[in-house]
Amino acid sequence: MMNDRPNANTSTVDGENVQAEAIVQNMPSVCYKKGLYTMSEHAQIELYVTVGSDQQNASIEQLLASAPIDNIVKQTLNAVHITQPVMLTLLITDEEGIRDMNKQYRQQDKPTDVLSFPLLEHPLVTAPIEQLWLAPEANETTPQVPAFVTPPDMITNLGDIVMSWPTLIQQATETGHTPTYELLYLLSHGVLHLVGYDDHSEAGYQAMVDIQQSVLQLVGEKA
Repeated sequence: MMNDRPNANTSTVDGENVQAEAIVQNMPSVCYKKGLYTMSEHAQIELYVTVGSDQQNASIEQLLASAPIDNIVKQTLNAVHITQPVMLTLLITDEEGIRDMNKQYRQQDKPTDVLSFPLLEHPLVTAPIEQLWLAPEANETTPQVPAFVTPPDMITNLGDIVMSWPTLIQQATETGHTPTYELLYLLSHGVLHLVGYDDHSEAGYQAMVDIQQSVLQLVGEKA
């Protein structure tokens, strides 16, 4: 399996933290160019598939329809004691698409397996500080604006997760995992980044791996 696992604050892989941006605003135009599939039955997840031809996209959509992606998101959040209503965006793209995003947002001109773009200003999860990404420090000359607090009856938008389908398949083949297992593993990983976890430290990495594995076991997914 490739070592390019995402890290928080836009899934930095090699140590650089990039300020999270509202990449979701660009997703419809990106997807429209190659074919857009939105699966409305996933209430928590706004899902786009833009991998290749309409036939390829439809085949991936069929696999996604049978995968417990909603439950993975739910159980991952439950594992870190987040119970408030949330939503996120998931984009399944090709190597070219994720390479462009990796280059644009992380200055890494190469494909990777998954990128996460948190929209939160601060980690939502409660965990030891060494396991979390840190919010960018405010400039002393910048006026202090009170952070927006989402009312309890509103849905919190966690941010966006982008996966490379070809890389996902490659990693599944190399490790002997099923494509579904690899997809769900990366999805759980991405969700953890969105809520605040960072795997730049050994403590953060191990915490994330332990949570991901326990979540997949809980939903009955086997490699």
